[in-house]
Amino acid sequence: MTPAPTEPTVLTVPAFKDNYLWLIHDGVHAAAVDPGDAEPILAALQAHGLTLTAILLTHHHADHIGGVMRLLEHSNVPVFGPRNDGIATVGHPLGEGDRVKVPGLALELAVLDVPGHTKGHIAYVRQDPGAHWLFCGDTLFGAGCGRLFEGTPAQMAASLAKLAALPDDTLVYCAHEYTLSNLRFAEALEPDNRALQMRVANDSQLRGTHLPTIPSTIAIEKATNPFLRTREPAIVASLAAAGRLPSGADPVAVFAALREWKNVF
Repeated sequence: MTPAPTEPTVLTVPAFKDNYLWLIHDGVHAAAVDPGDAEPILAALQAHGLTLTAILLTHHHADHIGGVMRLLEHSNVPVFGPRNDGIATVGHPLGEGDRVKVPGLALELAVLDVPGHTKGHIAYVRQDPGAHWLFCGDTLFGAGCGRLFEGTPAQMAASLAKLAALPDDTLVYCAHEYTLSNLRFAEALEPDNRALQMRVANDSQLRGTHLPTIPSTIAIEKATNPFLRTREPAIVASLAAAGRLPSGADPVAVFAALREWKNVF
């Protein structure tokens, strides 16, 4: 007897050294988000008795798309992804303002353009009452953000501001377990931030028992993530004290200085 579908939920699928792949499922059907490796996805589908019905991609890097061809050999499903990021397997190209009715699931996702990490990077947002989700690839991380491989500081700062404007209770499903490393950088910038101190304690405990720190929430990120806090006097002062920021710098210059410092921190 086939089980009845349930409210969509998100299953964490670890891969590689520190990637998270995501399966959105209802107990019957599943959509894979950024399947950089097919084997963990196939194993999770089998373990949970799920049928793959769609693939959702955020950007073109190999650790996000590397498993797509293998999954398509296993299941001929539609592939959704960015319109302008050069992914050959994308059959349903998407950009800002588009909406995706995820095949097989009672779920609709809105699409945001979030360039910076790559030029064509997109994010997916669930906006249902009582269920706010964000699949942001490598744009926003736990207490951090992605490196600027293709975009500009102004683009990335604008993309992060767009994500920060989402509801506070939005769950942030990013693609890497970088949180503790990012928190060490955040502590150097804002040692007196009480919310940050509490997050360090909580997330350190999670990692100590090999549990994910992801998803976080937009509220947590706004309170602790320096890349969303470029207007905070303490952060500006820390950058200036380190000789990394000229006086009178605007928030984009603050962001650029933060990103450059984190690159070598």
